[in-house]
Amino acid sequence: MNKYELALVVNAKIEDEARNATVEKVKEYITTFGGTITNIDEAGKKRLAYEIQKMREGFYYFIQFDAESSSPAELEQRLRIMENVLRYLCVRQEA
Repeated sequence: MNKYELALVVNAKIEDEARNATVEKVKEYITTFGGTITNIDEAGKKRLAYEIQKMREGFYYFIQFDAESSSPAELEQRLRIMENVLRYLCVRQEA
């Protein structure tokens, strides 16, 4: 099992319920692909470095999880098509 961290930027213009549902769906994907979530940090609403889809702000989440090496690719494939996810980055953490 490898340690990973997923940085997630979610649309700030949607309702709290929709944003929470988006984050729950991402957590569900992680566990579906055999991952175990170890920590979730909600960094809150922050200004983006540049405009993305005519938006200047986004909600930042940092999710640490343990998973097999094939899981991040599967996860990124699903995140790419999620409507409310503006940006994501999944990196492997050094032990």
